[in-house]
Amino acid sequence: MSECMGDSREISTPEWLASLAAAAQRMPVPAVMRPPSEGGRRSAVLILFGEGPHGPDVLLIQRNNGLRRHSGQPAFPGGSIEPCDEGPEDCALREAEEETGADPAGIELLGRLPELYIRHSGFRVVPVLAWWREPSQVHAADRDEVAHVARVPISELADPANRVRVRQPDGSVGPAFRVRRMLVWGFTAGILNQLLVLGRWERPWLDDATEETITVGGAGAEPGAGAGGRETG
Repeated sequence: MSECMGDSREISTPEWLASLAAAAQRMPVPAVMRPPSEGGRRSAVLILFGEGPHGPDVLLIQRNNGLRRHSGQPAFPGGSIEPCDEGPEDCALREAEEETGADPAGIELLGRLPELYIRHSGFRVVPVLAWWREPSQVHAADRDEVAHVARVPISELADPANRVRVRQPDGSVGPAFRVRRMLVWGFTAGILNQLLVLGRWERPWLDDATEETITVGGAGAEPGAGAGGRETG
């Protein structure tokens, strides 16, 4: 487990993030991830960018081992939209607070990415982009679900030495990142990979970039850890 403390001073939304937010709202969605006209369980995740000692960073959680699905996997904070939520933004903020202790009062919402559909789990996922205007201390607040919380620098995600290709349980090959003692793959890695491109952070891969085979208990990609002991994936 790690605890991360950000600068408590209020910081206005940086130009790089405003530009990224505008581009991300028009992010192309692969045909396999386009939501159906109806059906699916509604959920949301929070993609929370901050400014840390190593430059721009993003908040990730790692699930506990032993969960029914996606045991030990990294993800964005998030989960199912509940009746008490007014919409995806409400859900994303609530889940982030429940899972990491992040104070919603210091978070500025910047917009939604296109809705995505996770076919293996039947979840419709709205990624909500946000700026950590007043960073607060974060930790594994929901100990039943969350093992680890980390602010991962974008520079580490973009570093070719930390990037690998992973063969996923369904046989497809996707991007992955080895950062902060985590292997980030699946749904979360796919979004991070797209944001690296849109933010112009992407760097050429190393010539010897390897494809790594992993074995997990469940199939498909995960939208985030759920609230109240429920997993959304």
